[in-house]
Amino acid sequence: MAETSVRKRIFGGDLPVLWLFGTVLIAGIILFFWQVKDSGFTIDFPSLFTTETLLYIGAGFLAQTIDGALGMAYGISSTSLLLSLGVSPAAASASVHLAEVFTSGASGLSHWKFGNVNKKLFKLLLIPGIIGAVTGAYILSSFDGNLIKPYISIYLFFMGIVVIRKALGKKKQKQKTRSVGPLALLGGFVDAVGGGGWGPVVTSTLIGSGRDPRYTIGSVNTAEFFIAAAGAGMFTLMIGIDNWKVVIGLLLGGVFASPFAAYVCGKVNPRVLMVIVGIVITLLSLRNILPLFH
Repeated sequence: MAETSVRKRIFGGDLPVLWLFGTVLIAGIILFFWQVKDSGFTIDFPSLFTTETLLYIGAGFLAQTIDGALGMAYGISSTSLLLSLGVSPAAASASVHLAEVFTSGASGLSHWKFGNVNKKLFKLLLIPGIIGAVTGAYILSSFDGNLIKPYISIYLFFMGIVVIRKALGKKKQKQKTRSVGPLALLGGFVDAVGGGGWGPVVTSTLIGSGRDPRYTIGSVNTAEFFIAAAGAGMFTLMIGIDNWKVVIGLLLGGVFASPFAAYVCGKVNPRVLMVIVGIVITLLSLRNILPLFH
């Protein structure tokens, strides 16, 4: 009896969701190693510490620090950095989503364990978000990377402005969000097409409507695991994953950044950090937009 009570208190008595978590995570690990083996890529220490790979590790470190401190913006931060390093939009988004399968999986399970998930909100976000991610990944994979890159940068530029606006805006009284499904559909779509945006679009909108930040961040981050897995799966089917240095760089950078991100979270004013992040994203995106006018 006591054991059952503890299980319900920790996991909410919703073991099917945990089984789903485990199944998707195992599938992600199998996909990861299958793609590595199929591509013929071998991991050795000299290849992990080339200038190129260190730049990817740096991108992962910065993106995870931002995400750990704000609870969002991993995708748009890492994608903006990768595009500025010359990675194509489809390859950048595919790499980011594959890395996010692991990072968001750990984050989602933690939120679920500590009771930060509103199950009703989570279920409303899940299916539309997956549909949006799969559709966005399919569309992005069907276009030439060099052709679409400036337009993805325009999207990221405006997302940077949105982040700044959210940081400077006043907190609203809670309002009932009637369009959670369409919001999740849009969030999943732009997240796949732009390599990020699930958090800034969905989390910011829900918190902006006055929802409790704890349950909003917990529910959105938990759903993000499935959105990232759906996007990564579609990218793998469409274009495969051959930028393993990018993926491994993002993962290593994220691991190294985790304790630092926790420190930053407690020391830096979130509003100040959001403004800095927004400015960095807009400047990096502007760099890729300017060639349109030459």
